[in-house]
Amino acid sequence: MSLDSRWFTEVVEQTGTAFSLKLGSRVHAERTPYQNIEIYRTETFGYLMVIDGCTMVSTRDNFLYHEMMSHPALNSHPDPRDVAIIGGGDCGTLREVLKHPEVRRAVQVEIDERVTRLAEQYFPELCASNADPRAQLHFGDGIAWMKNAPPESLDLVIIDSTDPVGPAEGLFGAKFYRDCLKALRPGGLLVQQSESPLLHQELISQIHYHLREAGFARTHLLHFPQPIYPSGWWSASLAQKSAQPLVERLEPDRLAALDTRYYNAAIHRAAFALPNFLRETLAA
Repeated sequence: MSLDSRWFTEVVEQTGTAFSLKLGSRVHAERTPYQNIEIYRTETFGYLMVIDGCTMVSTRDNFLYHEMMSHPALNSHPDPRDVAIIGGGDCGTLREVLKHPEVRRAVQVEIDERVTRLAEQYFPELCASNADPRAQLHFGDGIAWMKNAPPESLDLVIIDSTDPVGPAEGLFGAKFYRDCLKALRPGGLLVQQSESPLLHQELISQIHYHLREAGFARTHLLHFPQPIYPSGWWSASLAQKSAQPLVERLEPDRLAALDTRYYNAAIHRAAFALPNFLRETLAA
């Protein structure tokens, strides 16, 4: 946090970077059993949620992340009926998942209920689908929930976690990925937020190594803009349980019904296209 109270600044010493937003006021702060949560009203990005000093979600740009964490994977699976979201307490990814009529059940497993309750208060648009009868909100440990998930009970696992520290650290290893693989049906997919392609190439390489080590047949990297996160450029790693080519369910009527602000057929295809240096990262 900047010493200038007019600004929120997230400084990342490891990467020598910082991001700032001019503030109106801080409207909420609390310490939960898991983390510190703050809510700010900013001058240009609406509300901003900050967890342990790191930007999490803003009113202005959250659609970029939530759309890209959900629609590319859902439209790369032939029939995604049962979806688990590990993390995702602001409920934006859940809202996007439930735009797909073929989804019959979406379970969101968030360790800190206060994230969801504050999202309901300050980001109600993200929680618009929480009352959907297909939605199940479960507050608990996502690692334990996945370990106990019945074999071949899911079509898609979305790991919508914070950075790989604290409660989220265990969501980035081969042991957890094996539990996800077991819970997926044949043809199932996993997608995980995987940090900045510019700043965190070593982490991305490790994620893909551990996914393959856990038994996933193929992995892919998607990338998209995300202004409030370090470098403004973010990624999601997608893994396939089996090696068949991904489908592309990109019919115009289907995409129009999703009512997205960023995602479309061209974005879907472009997100999988990698610059040369990222090809080298994943080949390492």
